[in-house]
Amino acid sequence: MNDRMTTPWGELTLARFPEDPRDRLRAWDASDEYLLRHLQEVPLSGTVVVLGDRWGALVTALAAHGPTQITDSYLSQEATRANLVRNGVETGAVRLLTTQDPPPGRIDVLLVRVPKSLALLEDQLLRLAPGVHEGTVVVGTGMVKEIHTSTLKLFERIIGPTRTSLAEKKARLIFSTPDGSGGNAANPWPYRYALPEGVGPVSGRTVVNHAGVFCADRLDIGTRFFLGHLPDSRGNRRVVDLGCGNGVVGTAVALANPEAEVLFVDESFQAVASAEATYKANGVPGHAEFRVGDGLSGVPDGSVDLVLNNPPFHSHQATTDTTARRMFADARRALRPGGELWVIGNRHLGYHVTLRRLFGNSELVASDPKFVVLRTVRK
Repeated sequence: MNDRMTTPWGELTLARFPEDPRDRLRAWDASDEYLLRHLQEVPLSGTVVVLGDRWGALVTALAAHGPTQITDSYLSQEATRANLVRNGVETGAVRLLTTQDPPPGRIDVLLVRVPKSLALLEDQLLRLAPGVHEGTVVVGTGMVKEIHTSTLKLFERIIGPTRTSLAEKKARLIFSTPDGSGGNAANPWPYRYALPEGVGPVSGRTVVNHAGVFCADRLDIGTRFFLGHLPDSRGNRRVVDLGCGNGVVGTAVALANPEAEVLFVDESFQAVASAEATYKANGVPGHAEFRVGDGLSGVPDGSVDLVLNNPPFHSHQATTDTTARRMFADARRALRPGGELWVIGNRHLGYHVTLRRLFGNSELVASDPKFVVLRTVRK
């Protein structure tokens, strides 16, 4: 959806990335608008850092102040670049960093779009705290349903005394006053744990999770079910763990089939860092590639033997099958004739319908009361 947002500095035309005419979700929400209205009264001087700007709306509006954007999302970075160009702003006006990059050494204004993951907020505030000083202006923003007591306690513990604004249009601001309390605090991330027995080639193996990766402190039940029903990958030379998360599925394939070349891909910088750390922690033989990107873009047509996929069905707070549909279409293009896509999903999502429409076939491999494993073949 391409739409216009009114800001104190004029109107902006904004869109999510990639643009999809069927997607009616906007590239901003009321919490972005609330923060920008508040910033009319704030002197924005020095180094301005914006954490978690979902589609680039905040840094596009603030581009005249040369902000630094920090995001975990490749798609958010691409949306930011596109939105800057769309509004006639040089892309160099905004410094784009990932959550894995070293943050600025000094931060004079810190603006935080509260993420869905409390762990990611903790990790990033701890990474940013050494650059925050007594005079730093710290303002968070989010929808009321996204801001909890635990959110405020994190700001309080890592930044300093914290209070909230009144709600406007179901959005709220967070104000923290730096007191130096979190500058030297230990960061518990990344987190490591051993997998339980009974999960195939990865039984007892080590998993490494950076903050913000799904189910960072344990093996989620969907992945566990998938690991128990993976295909025999012997003979498959090129395998993709699409939406790899912590990489446990691709690592299982590499352990079972050392001849395979496994591509781990995700749009999350935290996820790909986790997948690479998980793979290396287990001393896996064979060849692997780790790529942050938009699905399988850049992967040649007909070059892949097997794609394994556990697609997300949320985009931040919104429930949508847009990402899953794009992943399936990507897989169809990248698979060679006879190549297979294996998908794990919640039963109620109806992925078999989408797969039959795209591939002309879909086979139920396994199911339990909550999940299904589906197999489809590129004809």
